Amino acid sequence: MKILLASSELFPFSKTGGLADMVAALARALAQAGHEARVVTPLYRGMLKKFPQIKREDWEFNLPLGPHWIRGGLWSLEPERGLKIYFVEQPEFFDRAGIYHEQNVSYADNDARYIFFSKCVVHLARWLPWHADVVHVHDWQVALVPAMLQQLEREGWGNAPRSCLTIHNLAYQGVFPGESFQLTNLASDFFNPNAAEYFGLVNCLKAGIALADVITTVSPRYAREITTEEYGCGLDGLLRRRMDKLVGVLNGVDYAEWNTTKNPHLFQPYSVTRLAEKKINKLELQRLVALPVDEHIPLYGTISRLAEQKGVDIQLAALEEMLNSNIQFVQLGSGSPEFERGYRELAARFPDKVAVRFGYDESLAHRIEAGCDFFLMPSRFEPCGLNQMYSLRYGTIPIVRATGGLDDSVVDFTESAKTANGIKFFEYSARALSKGIRKSMAIYTNANLLKTYRQNGMKADFSWAKTVGKFVEIYKSTQLS
Repeated sequence: MKILLASSELFPFSKTGGLADMVAALARALAQAGHEARVVTPLYRGMLKKFPQIKREDWEFNLPLGPHWIRGGLWSLEPERGLKIYFVEQPEFFDRAGIYHEQNVSYADNDARYIFFSKCVVHLARWLPWHADVVHVHDWQVALVPAMLQQLEREGWGNAPRSCLTIHNLAYQGVFPGESFQLTNLASDFFNPNAAEYFGLVNCLKAGIALADVITTVSPRYAREITTEEYGCGLDGLLRRRMDKLVGVLNGVDYAEWNTTKNPHLFQPYSVTRLAEKKINKLELQRLVALPVDEHIPLYGTISRLAEQKGVDIQLAALEEMLNSNIQFVQLGSGSPEFERGYRELAARFPDKVAVRFGYDESLAHRIEAGCDFFLMPSRFEPCGLNQMYSLRYGTIPIVRATGGLDDSVVDFTESAKTANGIKFFEYSARALSKGIRKSMAIYTNANLLKTYRQNGMKADFSWAKTVGKFVEIYKSTQLS
């Protein structure tokens, strides 16, 4: 099949979270499975300098954005056979310090930026000599693409590709003032409660849910959760109406990138049969983040956006209690100033037990995954989550709240004593998380049990080779509609 994927971020060129990892890994897996994959993503600041192999295409966009016409350029890269990446150049929109915001303040013209980008995706689908069977769009930034494809069908494009929308996080919907709809240049009937209109506002993700030929989420449980009022973020009614087109597919992991044997980021390679060498990564991580170097102290880690969704409030409260025990904690991430301040204060009060790093550092992320004994993910909700899967492959035991993809991917002792690889708790509270940490401390004191959990985790298979077949089945189903 020929699949055109569109995403506002793509690893390793741009990244704020798991979206970038998932789209990059899926595109690569499709190509390796013998399909033809193309990815479209914006050309953000610094990309050409960091990746000089990106080449300019003989292609120019000149597209309407409301009453104005906006020009843009196109660049490309072919990293491997069967895969090509297109980068949309529009300096006014994409040559900025951040992707979506600066200093936690969203860009005021995000509507114009990503409506223009969506139009570029559709323009490529329409005019590239390579004709896609399916256009697979990811999250709100390109969720208007199905509407734009339908508009072109109305105008006579008889062989328009089908559309697939993946919801990575329903909480982010791309909601803008009603006046923003004029930027789409769509027919006025697309601005109605059955498409893009949402209480007088434009809701990009809602339009995609209403109009895509098929909808996927990043885990089976999350697909069920978002049809409920508790997790539906105001769109549960629409999602229930489209349940026959809604499929949950658990994200895969790119083990070429996330592995413990051939990984330039790690201090020492190790494997399920050479687990003892994991200890070297722990000792070097402790040294790197200036914590006391002691293999006997259990080390906990978190790599996360500091947002309410991620359970930061209950994690800070639980750590307040549990740091009175002989444990260490290392955190990497950024987000809410309030939560950043909370971690700074925790590190100031427990300087020999807590190390915090703000921002994102790819190398440090791998080293935290490899060096920690346990990984904390107490999310309020979690569509899929990737760090718990990375942790399992790295022999680092995840402690998770049983929601979304965390529940789908981690096995608790109560579910299977034979294959247990992590610790789950259900109640969203610091008390429940603290209880999970106490369980982990008991596991840590039992060398055989600790080894069993680690080995079970490292044997778990979340490879894209398994997952890509499910997407191909979904793509093929759109050809029948």
